[in-house]
Amino acid sequence: MGNRLSKIYTRTGDDGSTGLGDGSRVRKDSARVTAYGTVDELNSVLGMLLSHEVPEAMREALTQVQHDLFDLGGELCIPGMAMVFDADIQRLEDVLDGFNAELPPLKDFILPGGGIAASTCHLARTVCRRAEREVVTLAQLETVRPEATRYLNRLSDLLFVLARVLARASGHGEVLWQHERRKKPAGA
Repeated sequence: MGNRLSKIYTRTGDDGSTGLGDGSRVRKDSARVTAYGTVDELNSVLGMLLSHEVPEAMREALTQVQHDLFDLGGELCIPGMAMVFDADIQRLEDVLDGFNAELPPLKDFILPGGGIAASTCHLARTVCRRAEREVVTLAQLETVRPEATRYLNRLSDLLFVLARVLARASGHGEVLWQHERRKKPAGA
């Protein structure tokens, strides 16, 4: 087993810098730290989601995703490291296709809601989209493997489908956007 953290604080970051996995130091607000920090935030939101009642197949899939996200964070923290691969993306697509096959076709936009688990899944989806944007920003500045962005893009799609499944299973149902609710202004 690798190093164990016996002392949590080191004081080395008191100057606004942090150490990357390769030993180099960067500012805590660097694009790289922002990217892997947002991936960590996403992983935490998935932990919140998993604290709710979710079907066992979904729990297994999301637990695997948490491991993948930890790997992705490591890849982003260690420049040049490769820890997320095409097979991981294919697995997401297979899980997505499986859950989506049971859903009716989508005819309207969906608002976040549909019960606490579905709402938490929507929150995870939006954090995932932000993580993807942060990785794209990083890729404009430094080398980032395309698998990182592809993984997050596919994961946000999966989380959207899982939110639909959870909303329907909870009995709350999906919250549809009511575009007709707006009245046209007089004279328009």
